Amino acid sequence: MAKQKAWWQRALKAMVLLAGVFLVASVALVLFFRFMPVPFSALMVQRRIESWFSPKTYTSRHDWVSLEGIAPSMGVAVIAAEDQNFPDHFGFDWKAIEKAVEHNEHSRRKRGASTVSQQTAKNLFLWETRSWVRKGFEAYFTLLIELGWSKNRILEVYLNIVEFGDGVYGVEAASHTYFGKPAKQLRPSEAALLAAVLPNPHKYRAEAPSGYVRGRQAWILGQMSRLGGTALMKSLGD
Repeated sequence: MAKQKAWWQRALKAMVLLAGVFLVASVALVLFFRFMPVPFSALMVQRRIESWFSPKTYTSRHDWVSLEGIAPSMGVAVIAAEDQNFPDHFGFDWKAIEKAVEHNEHSRRKRGASTVSQQTAKNLFLWETRSWVRKGFEAYFTLLIELGWSKNRILEVYLNIVEFGDGVYGVEAASHTYFGKPAKQLRPSEAALLAAVLPNPHKYRAEAPSGYVRGRQAWILGQMSRLGGTALMKSLGD
């Protein structure tokens, strides 16, 4: 009995130590990326590893660019398309979550309610899996970046790591790949087209947009105007 108790005590101490190390490391990493460019994300690593087991040729394109080097309309486009309450929420859009739950109870087509903050946390720190454990870590990292980063920084990182197609990460790489120019020169219609493929960049193609994507592009352009256009970016703060 004494040996069994001692084993549980050692296991508990080890778990507490691991939790402490994880807490310190995760906070340090979030604070580090508050200022430093992100060289790669967990999703990029996952895609690279998956490519080793695929017969398809895989080429990764990713170029970091500051928010000032991205056309303001691109930021407005992803907010309009993905998270219209981004300037106001603290990582989670509870009204959108409630609506998604109600919708999913009565529809086969599932609707998500992830915010830009949640997607940034997931893409940067976690692998793409569907489990409650991963959702728990996603919530944890979402709170960390909301506490440690400004809204501008969250949007900047998101725009630089989000997947726009097979091996295309970040708006700078996407802009060069699909339009042959830097992200700074994107027109509103082009920004809306890139944002239109974000729900599923492996199904929806910016280089060959379907009727659905074109319709979504037009809807996003309308929402961008409704939200105030590029003036929205000024509301995010530093």
